[in-house]
Amino acid sequence: MSKPQSYYVPAQSSWPIVGAVALFLVAVGAGLTVQHLETGGAGSVIGNVTLALGFVVLLYMLSGWFSNVVSESLQGLYSDQITRSFRQGMSWFIFSEVMFFGAFFGALFYARMIAVPWLGGADNNVMTHEVLWPGFEAIWPLTTTPAGETTEAMPWQGLPLQNTIILLLSSITLHMAHVSLEKNKRTALIVWLEITIVLAGFFLYYQAVEYSHAYRDLGLTLQSGIYGNTFFMLTGFHGLHVVLGTIFLIVLLFRIAKDHFTPKDHFAFQAGSWYWHFVDVVWLCLFVFVYVL
Repeated sequence: MSKPQSYYVPAQSSWPIVGAVALFLVAVGAGLTVQHLETGGAGSVIGNVTLALGFVVLLYMLSGWFSNVVSESLQGLYSDQITRSFRQGMSWFIFSEVMFFGAFFGALFYARMIAVPWLGGADNNVMTHEVLWPGFEAIWPLTTTPAGETTEAMPWQGLPLQNTIILLLSSITLHMAHVSLEKNKRTALIVWLEITIVLAGFFLYYQAVEYSHAYRDLGLTLQSGIYGNTFFMLTGFHGLHVVLGTIFLIVLLFRIAKDHFTPKDHFAFQAGSWYWHFVDVVWLCLFVFVYVL
């Protein structure tokens, strides 16, 4: 069926309000969970349940809304103008993610290059240094908390380096899958995409192992001062993006099994590739600035 050249206007949908409710539940649940992380009790249970419910509703919204979009696309309702809109929308979404991580890296830069030297007595702020934190040493990673507790920094060798190699390999395998799709090599496409998904699973598994090692062996937790905060904030949000990207790739695999893509018409696959490569680039920056430097 040829694509219509008029702009397609979809019918009214309840999915946006469902998504708003889901995000509200996620925000409230995450806040309650973090607030009662150490104390536990009823607040922690309510937070965990609310957070889980929020994610369930969010997945329900995404699956329903995306199903509608896929169905409309397969019916040939989308014009070239709609395709351009999808590309622009995905581009702006990735740009917003760049700004999102840019803010986090900015917080890391401020803490490391400005706040820590200032607290250590830079610019002759000796009085401030002695009043706020007597005996403070301006070093990074800052493994001593104001309470006098000492943690260990996460070394870049071992699991972080291993995960970096895994993500780089996943970018290569996903690119090979994209090339196979453009050349209409279905078997190679499926194999390369499956390898990418497996590599993503390994990354998430090893990150969970790394977190367990940090809490159990290094004493590195969310309560470990500015270093612990920035470490888990950056790596944790990146891990969440890897989870979302993995779900994206799994959905693409199912769509490939149903012959939804052609060598000339496969923007959804391109969008998934853009997102995954973005996640990989963020990890490289994270590996350098959080682990190595």
